[in-house]
Amino acid sequence: MDLKEKLVSSFMAFENYVDVEHPIHDIRTEAIKNFEAKGFPSKKEEAWKYTSLNSILKTDFSIFPKEENALEYHQVKKYFLHEIDTYKIVFIDGIYSSYLSETTHDGVDICLMSSALTKPMYKQVIDVYFNKAASREESLTTLNTAFSREGAYIYIPKNKAPKKPVEIIHFATGNEASLMLQPRNLIIVEENAELQVIERHQSLTHNPVLTNCVTEIFAAQSAIVDYYKVQNDSEDATLIDNTYIAQKDKSSVNVHTFSFGGKLTRNNLNFYQHGEHIESTLKGVTILGEKQHVDHHTLVHHTQPNCESHQDYKGIFGERSTGVFNGKIIVDKIAQKTNAFQQNNNVLISDQATINTKPQLEIFADDVKCSHGCTIGQLDEDALFYLQSRGIPRKEATALLMYAFANNVLESVRLPELKKRINKLIANKLGVRLGFDL
Repeated sequence: MDLKEKLVSSFMAFENYVDVEHPIHDIRTEAIKNFEAKGFPSKKEEAWKYTSLNSILKTDFSIFPKEENALEYHQVKKYFLHEIDTYKIVFIDGIYSSYLSETTHDGVDICLMSSALTKPMYKQVIDVYFNKAASREESLTTLNTAFSREGAYIYIPKNKAPKKPVEIIHFATGNEASLMLQPRNLIIVEENAELQVIERHQSLTHNPVLTNCVTEIFAAQSAIVDYYKVQNDSEDATLIDNTYIAQKDKSSVNVHTFSFGGKLTRNNLNFYQHGEHIESTLKGVTILGEKQHVDHHTLVHHTQPNCESHQDYKGIFGERSTGVFNGKIIVDKIAQKTNAFQQNNNVLISDQATINTKPQLEIFADDVKCSHGCTIGQLDEDALFYLQSRGIPRKEATALLMYAFANNVLESVRLPELKKRINKLIANKLGVRLGFDL
């Protein structure tokens, strides 16, 4: 039995476990039918032309963890942004850890998806928002919808802001020989509210882990959302991350993606602008080595006039790593006065590294400012020689040039403590001490 058949046959047992009378039973049933019809994506699809899941799908993943594995804080402290106080929503092998978490209902709701899906007090919000932004056609999204049960639920009412940022962390411990996780996050930020979120998926084992994650974010009028994805996982971990963002008038949503590790990472980031004077920012830094593979697939859909979007992705690829960037901007006919910018710059520091980049514009309006571009190159030998002539060893000089190449993405990170942490991760990835902090 292959993984698709195993998932489809496991669905009925899952439904019986979570109760067939569940409020989203019909949504789950429709989703599993869509997944059964489509199956896992393959390289025959244009959107997956450069990323194959074949080797991963051969693994016999456990669909449900058999038991909870407790972790002590000192074992995982380094994965938290412990330099500052944060709310924390932590899962261990897909199971909520109350010991490591800190949730709240003090003016805002920062809690569990399982609670929001089952408790009557949340029904009205779930009816309005759940599965409304997520694709009903993309097969891995529908798979997650079919098995959606646990994850983070964040609701920020009008004119509110949490007292501190929120961390969403998923740990895999290796309790299973191989484990598939399907977290589902729902984030609603109402009018004139603000939110900062740091998300991380971390495997603590050499056992294979496949995480198929879906996040829906709704930003109401004049809402501000800063979302940071830190991806620095083990070489046996695979992450498929689908994020769907719906924005209304005058809202601002910024997503930074830092991809430094994992066997295979696929980031599908989709912005839908449903109003005027909206700002959408997508930035990323990717630093890979060995046989790692990261695929960034972005979409910004401008449906109304007077909006902006800014995409800036930097990639540094060494050894036999592979990078993919497929970015699309769609500007509808009505979306006049749109300002859309997209740039993907890459540096190959190995003859065996590969980058496939495909920036795209589909513009149906005539009064717009839209640009896109990509570059693929190597480090400037003249700049390296200059640094070496000033007494800087070649390895450190190379690291400094690569850091400078990626630095403009870091400049827009609004959490100083996170900026310092990312700086250290970059230094570790480059194998040097940069000798300064941000």
